[in-house]
Amino acid sequence: MKLISLFQKVDIAEKIKEAPDSGYQIGVLIGSFIPFLFLAGVAYWMYIKAKKRDKNGY
Repeated sequence: MKLISLFQKVDIAEKIKEAPDSGYQIGVLIGSFIPFLFLAGVAYWMYIKAKKRDKNGY
């Protein structure tokens, strides 16, 4: 069940249109960027680790 919820498509434009106030809109916007920022952080971390490993000759 948790796996299915990860792949559900969320319509952000619909959520913003039905938002009760501007605070909700900001929350939806921030919540939509969190997965992207997390993946970018993991990719950067992997890049740094690989760069250090290459520099040390492992």
